[in-house]
Parts: sequence; C-alpha cells; structure tokens
Amino acid sequence: MVHHACTASWVALVAVAALSLSGCAGPGAGGDPTDVNPEGEIKPREISWLLSRPADGGVITAMQKIADEYAAAHPGFSLNLITTPDRPSYIQKYETLAAANKLPELFDTDATPFAQKLAEQGRMVDVDLLLDDLGMSDEYREAALNYQRFDDGSLYMVPFEFQLEFFWYNKDLLAQAGVSVPATLDDFAPMCEALRAQGITPIALDGADGWPLERYMAYYPFRQAGPEYVQKLKTGEAKFSDAPGRAAADWLYGLGQAGCFQEGFSSTGYADAQAQFTSGKAAVYNIGTWELANLATDKLDAGVRDSVDYFTLPTLPGAVTADNEYVTPSGIGMAVNAATYDPLVRDFLAFALERYPAEVAASGALSPTTDVETQIPANATPLYDRAIAQASDVGEKIAMPWDTQLDPATNTRLQQELTLLVQGDITPDEFVSTMDAALTENVGG
Repeated sequence: MVHHACTASWVALVAVAALSLSGCAGPGAGGDPTDVNPEGEIKPREISWLLSRPADGGVITAMQKIADEYAAAHPGFSLNLITTPDRPSYIQKYETLAAANKLPELFDTDATPFAQKLAEQGRMVDVDLLLDDLGMSDEYREAALNYQRFDDGSLYMVPFEFQLEFFWYNKDLLAQAGVSVPATLDDFAPMCEALRAQGITPIALDGADGWPLERYMAYYPFRQAGPEYVQKLKTGEAKFSDAPGRAAADWLYGLGQAGCFQEGFSSTGYADAQAQFTSGKAAVYNIGTWELANLATDKLDAGVRDSVDYFTLPTLPGAVTADNEYVTPSGIGMAVNAATYDPLVRDFLAFALERYPAEVAASGALSPTTDVETQIPANATPLYDRAIAQASDVGEKIAMPWDTQLDPATNTRLQQELTLLVQGDITPDEFVSTMDAALTENVGG
C-alpha cells in the first residue's frame, strides 16, 4: 500500500532534528554494511520503504506489483510504501528520521553529503557488494550506477530509472526566427533575441520549482571544468567566484538580458511551463525522457507534433566534456538500512531487482539495466524511438543536477539568487559574492 505521509509518530521526531549525525555513529542494532548475504532463516514480516516518488508513478506501480507477487509466496510479508513526492519535505523527513536512528529498511536518497555521512557511519549496505552478490552488477548501465556513486566512487544506492535530459524544440518556430539549433552554449542568447524579435517566447521554464533554472547553472561549468567543479564547490574547496562559477553567472545573466525565459517565469509551475511549449507558444523546453509520453506520442497537440525535435546539451570551445556527456540521471536512489538488513530483506531485493527491469521496460520507460528492451508505445512518434536509442550512446561523465549535490541551505539560497540574476535584479558580481558568503556560512571553506 502507498502512504503519502509517514506515520504520525514521525512528527514527534522533528524535535530531534537538531541531533547531529555524529551522535549516532554506529549502525544501531545491526549489521555489517559489507555482510550482504547474512545467514539465517527468511522470516516474512512487513518492511517499509521511505521514498520520494509519485504515488502513481512507474517505480511505485512496478514495485507494488512485485511485492504482491513476493507476498503470495511468503505469507506475512508486505511492503509498506511511504511516499513524500515533494522533495524538500521528503529531505526534512528523511534527515530527521536518520538523526533519530528511525530509518526503515529501505529509504530514498541522492548521493548528498548527508548520505555520505550515513555511509561512513556504516548505516547503509554496500550496494556494489550487494549487486555483485546477486550476480547483477554487469546488468546495470554504468552511467546509471555512476550517477548514484559518491565522489569517492563508492556505491550505496540502487537506481530504479535512467533518464536523458534534452532541449526539446519547435523546428517551425526556430525557422521562423531564422536560427538553427545552438552549436554552443554561447549561441543561446542570440537565438533568444532572434525569437523575441518574432514575438516568440524563446524558452519555457518552470521557475516556481527552482531546480529547472538551477540546471542551467550547471551547464557552463560542466562544459568548461567538468563534474569536478560542483564536487569541490559543495565541500567549500571551490567558490562561486572561481572561473567556472563566474562564467556561469555571466552566461545566465546574459540569458536574462536576452529575454530567454517567459515573462513571469519565477511563478510559472511545471504543468504551465510544459503547456507553453506543447501549445506552440515557446520554442525550447529543457526536460527529461520521463516526459516522453507527453512529448513523443499522439498525446502531443497535432498542431506541433510534427514540429517537435530535440538536441542535447551544446558544447563550448575548449570543452573538457564530450558532446554525449550531459545530464543523464538515474533518479533518486534506494538505500538499504544496514541495521535492519536480514535474510528477508536480501531475499526480497533479490526477487524484486531481478523482476523490476522487465516491468519498467514494459511501461515504455528506460530501465537502469541493459538486459531488457523498452517497449515503444503504439501511439509513439518517431522521436520516442530515437530518444530511447540515444541511451546507448551516453558518455562516462555526468552533469550532476546541483540540487542533488549542494547542502539544502546553499541550494535554497542558490535558487533564490538565480531568479534575481536572470531577472536582472542583481549583477553577476553581486550573485557570486552572495553565494560565496552563503557557501562559507553553510559548509565553511
């Protein structure tokens, strides 16, 4: 069953949110994070998964079906799915439960500094060892596993999806403005100006959520300096005022000055931003393959269906990352609580992870594994097939979404300041100065 909110008892745990992780250094009652095949009898019981995914989404739908199958053969077993799709609310809940040593058997997390502390304290099962023990290591896409890894290369989360993020565009609108697909990131502002001159909204942006604009902050540094810049930034080893951060600020300020995003973008939500593109009002829309059903099937408005195409993240002169390296996320991962890991949890995971790829592929989505073929829906446009095929040509380096990397306080401040920067309310100098101060306050450096 799926619960949108955790049990009421978690509310009482907010009081312990101030507990530092250093205060619960051991794995509690349990287990060795490297003992991935513990001895003992499989005793069916309810296990819980604290997760941050849509209740009617593909992951929950597939895992609920698989859990029901497992329960049929193991009376007394059930999987309690406790979902909080809103990510900031989820993070508060997850970090509070972690501080109180109350995490359930399975829990979602990105590869954040907070999660790395949990792993260092022996509180998460080593997923490299687990997948190896299950004989599944070679079945996972390298890029899907790499997205889940901490910066030291260690792996403590299992991916349940694989996505490619593209710039979807309307060929007719670009042609109307006499511009072609941007060859480099520096071509964005001139493209926007040409589209504006024709009365066309250049780029549809969900500015209300913060993370879509934050994606743009990641692009210039990824091309100019590689993935290492944000790795150093989040620990305070790098600054926003360093060359890659400053270049990104200048670029984003330029996008704002060129009128790249729709008027009132900061209050435009996810659905409305997508509607601007699908209705033919906006020329470009940056989103991932999780939206294939809306962008590459007959659900898409007939008036724009034949005009829609996509391009991947443009490069820069002297780029240190390859053209086929861009944002290729495998989503929030699932960690396994070492303290509650036992023969039942292992047996269920062995059962579930073996069956999951076929379920997700049947839904028309990319699997994090390569052992299944995604079923293209009957109502798909040719773009759907091409987007799925693109997954087999993805480079090793990943442009990590910064909202999965930075600490929550720095992340929130960054999203606020980026909006001001693009609106022209602050200068690039003011932006990097403010963000350097926030970074020093939140992580030192």
